[in-house]
Amino acid sequence: MEKLFSYGTLQQEEVQLATFGRKLNGIQDALVGYKTSMLKITDPHVLATSGKEFHPIVSRTSDPNDFVEGTVFEVTQEEILQADCYEVGDYQRVFAPLRSGQSAWVYVKTE
Repeated sequence: MEKLFSYGTLQQEEVQLATFGRKLNGIQDALVGYKTSMLKITDPHVLATSGKEFHPIVSRTSDPNDFVEGTVFEVTQEEILQADCYEVGDYQRVFAPLRSGQSAWVYVKTE
């Protein structure tokens, strides 16, 4: 199993059902050294799935005082690839450390 950290729409049950075909179980954690901003979504599929025109997106600051709250989910490798298809090109998947000491895949602003 893989760990996937979400701070945005992948925490929504309807997005999980549409993306993975199941509701995910997760635990609260935080991504350290990042800050959140908002991104206007124009992809019709993502808009229809999330029901939201603006989605949060995180950028690395490297400041340990900056953090983003979210949820860590256990997913399969196949589900990671499904999440890759859901996320638009403004996001890239990276492996990052969390406040709990574990690391997880997370979608951050494409650099």
